[in-house]
Amino acid sequence: MRTIDWNDASDSIVMIDQTLLPVEYKVIECNTLSSLCEAIRSLRIRGAPALGAAGAFGIALAASLSSAGNMDDLMRDLNVAANTIKATRPTAVNLAWGVDRVIDATADAYDVEGIRDIVLSEARRIADEDVATNKMIGKHGAKLLKDGDTVMTYCNAGRMACVDWGTALGVVRSAVGSGKRINVIACETRPLNQGSRITAWELMQDKIPVTLITDSMAGHVMRKGMVDKIIVGADRITGDAVFNKIGTYTLSVLAKEHEIPFYIAAPVSTFDFEGWEETVTIELRDEDELRFCRGVQTAPMDVKVYNPAFDATPMENISGIITEKGVFYPPFLLDEVLM
Repeated sequence: MRTIDWNDASDSIVMIDQTLLPVEYKVIECNTLSSLCEAIRSLRIRGAPALGAAGAFGIALAASLSSAGNMDDLMRDLNVAANTIKATRPTAVNLAWGVDRVIDATADAYDVEGIRDIVLSEARRIADEDVATNKMIGKHGAKLLKDGDTVMTYCNAGRMACVDWGTALGVVRSAVGSGKRINVIACETRPLNQGSRITAWELMQDKIPVTLITDSMAGHVMRKGMVDKIIVGADRITGDAVFNKIGTYTLSVLAKEHEIPFYIAAPVSTFDFEGWEETVTIELRDEDELRFCRGVQTAPMDVKVYNPAFDATPMENISGIITEKGVFYPPFLLDEVLM
């Protein structure tokens, strides 16, 4: 199934619970706004494009649950839901983008049922577009890979981070689908190990060769000549930086030192055309994500913890940004992306 979808029978959102992977593959159901928000905060659903779909379906869910009898009351309920959903993950721009796009679509509605029909149709359109967009990203990005290349990736930018196919891993999938032999090195991605738990699992499901390393081994394997390209995803792209999972910036510095091309794979919906690094709020996660690992205490309970979810990689460290519109190279002019 898709990572996230709508269930017509129960008027609810269904998704793969990513916190259980790779031990258990389980589909869960969100039939209340609070359950959806919990799923987003706890990373049961994660990844910028997938969050865009989650935000969109969240508005459809709010419309289904609302008892409003007129358009004004229903829109008031939807706007409250929109603010609630957007507050769950402040850094990832796709979440707010998905919410706002569905809300904006209601401008064409003439009655309450029209609003409900429009928000669900628009949410489904966003989900379908995500799959097509990712396959275009894959098509453009695959041209950058040579037969026999080894690609390093970070966190998870595969189908679990999207509705399907993936961004960074979508590039790998498309290259493999064209007949190229591609190997992947996956960094574990502390503290929640999305690389080891999800990326490695995804690639093994597709029988794409993958080697797992700790984050601290990245520089070593680059120096040993074991990496040809690095491709990662993005949660927000501003005029001067790319925001992605904490640790991405470190990889970019190492890649620059070792003259390894460092690519970002992301849909245009991830671009924040008005934002700059200093305007972006970096999400701080629960301190216990560092004090515990999979339920086991690994640090003193009273140790001070700093746990940002994302970091900013400056544009000068990036070789190219792979989008559904093609690959953009330095100097990165956001106006070109809008054309």
